[in-house]
Amino acid sequence: MGDSVASPTVWIITIAVTVIFFFVDLFVIARRPHEPSMAEVSRHLAFFVGSAIVFGVVLWIFAHPHELSPNPGPEFFAGWLTEYSLSIDNLFIFIIIMNSFAVPRQYQQTALMIGIVLALVMRAIFIVVGAAAINQFSWVFYIFGLFLLYTAIKLGKEANADDDEFEENKLVKFAEKHLPSTKEWNGTKLFTVENGKRLITPMFLVVLTLGTTDLLFALDSIPAIYGLTQDPYLVFTANVFALMGLRQLYFLIGGLLQRLIYLSYGLAFLLFFIGIKLILHAMHKNELPFINGGHHIEWAPEIPIWMSLTVIIGTLAITAIASLAVSRRRDSAPKADLEG
Repeated sequence: MGDSVASPTVWIITIAVTVIFFFVDLFVIARRPHEPSMAEVSRHLAFFVGSAIVFGVVLWIFAHPHELSPNPGPEFFAGWLTEYSLSIDNLFIFIIIMNSFAVPRQYQQTALMIGIVLALVMRAIFIVVGAAAINQFSWVFYIFGLFLLYTAIKLGKEANADDDEFEENKLVKFAEKHLPSTKEWNGTKLFTVENGKRLITPMFLVVLTLGTTDLLFALDSIPAIYGLTQDPYLVFTANVFALMGLRQLYFLIGGLLQRLIYLSYGLAFLLFFIGIKLILHAMHKNELPFINGGHHIEWAPEIPIWMSLTVIIGTLAITAIASLAVSRRRDSAPKADLEG
């Protein structure tokens, strides 16, 4: 996968630790399905966020710059914040999926954890494919950039749409229609046996829905982070740290999500910004004969990583502050009317 801030040994250790962590977490949750308390999710989320910050600081201090990653530390933080903010937006869909399938609260942790593991596997595949494509074809950056511009415009237009209804994808509909199933929950098991016949449970359909939804999310997130760093190791670790805290975030800010009314606009702006960054970068690497005769376009400015990091932090801060301020004002308006 080309040069990287990480040696093959570091890659192996990182993947091994990630796999062990997720499987231990799955095993612990499977043994005791429950709805976590606020103290529990707050403690775990603080650990994951703190770990990501420490990891980024270590990269910032000790990682050596190279061609794919001139600024490893800032690039990791930019990628992690972008992936995390996209994950928060995805939680809206996760909540709707859980409500649509009426998943009991004590089983939601397991469903989310399995979905997150599937997401990590699929994103790892996208990362490898993306890195290989970038190494071979510089024009891939044009495709990534245009795709992010399209996604940003689409997200901005749909920001005010009513997302209370969730439409199942074709794969889930096919499974519901053609696979023998039961409507009874059998704990967190994906399959059960009734009258000697093997059936899929509602948990199977929930996990299938979460997995296929995560696949669609990866189509946005992987091109976006490749617009911030081209180092596959930084892309992978940023995704790992973003996904590690997603389950806790689901339970911690479920109600708060409804107050982040401008989140989609903020994310649309970020994706648009990164899309422009990718296209400008593609111009510098240009090899397409029908663009500038196949020569590099020197006048196209490169957006430095410090500017990207500043834009990401600033956009998220402004989006959160404006959302919470307007939501608080809307919540207090009915009370004022009643008192009046």
